[in-house]
Amino acid sequence: MVDVPWSAPEGTTGLIFDCDGTLADTMPIHFVAWTAMLHQHGLSFPETQFFAFAGMPSHRIIDRLAAEQGRQIAAADVTTMVADKEHRYIAQLDEVVAVPAVLEVAARHRGVLPMAVASGGEGWVVRRTLEVIGALDWFDTVVGSEDTARHKPEPDVFLEAARRLGVRPEGCVVFEDSDLGLEAAQRAGMAGVDIREWLGASQIERVDPNDQP
Repeated sequence: MVDVPWSAPEGTTGLIFDCDGTLADTMPIHFVAWTAMLHQHGLSFPETQFFAFAGMPSHRIIDRLAAEQGRQIAAADVTTMVADKEHRYIAQLDEVVAVPAVLEVAARHRGVLPMAVASGGEGWVVRRTLEVIGALDWFDTVVGSEDTARHKPEPDVFLEAARRLGVRPEGCVVFEDSDLGLEAAQRAGMAGVDIREWLGASQIERVDPNDQP
């Protein structure tokens, strides 16, 4: 069991978790998949920019990179590139581990509070990731990029999660590892927990999903 420096404040009605970089330590694998895919199309993706874009849907990332690097990419090609990137990620999925402190928060509140996962990733990829860390059935709903028209830093993904949970947005607590995600939580009127503050103590210990309850 991981010592988690957090407990639900009084009045909390629901917990909402980002997936990549929050529940699951997927960012290194996503970065490898992104750079390999983009290299085939003559695009670069510096690591600092990769983390700055965390929470942004893949098609928007490609559009932004192409515009910044003076390229025009047809919508159909963007769709193909997104699929390529996701399949490169899935091919490495067995390397994914959980972020211990965040998974512990979810484990402690499973069945106690309504819980959702709200991500800028495609829902099917998020569900596969949750399955690998042994937590797919812990959450009442999963909201992916296809479920809202606007994405982080807009609040829509978190508001949709609260709607599906049947709870008030102002009673929700959001766990995030990105500036875009925390801004989205604030815009949704929800409390935000920046899990990056926990990583120095918790991410050193890797969690084996088979050890989870």
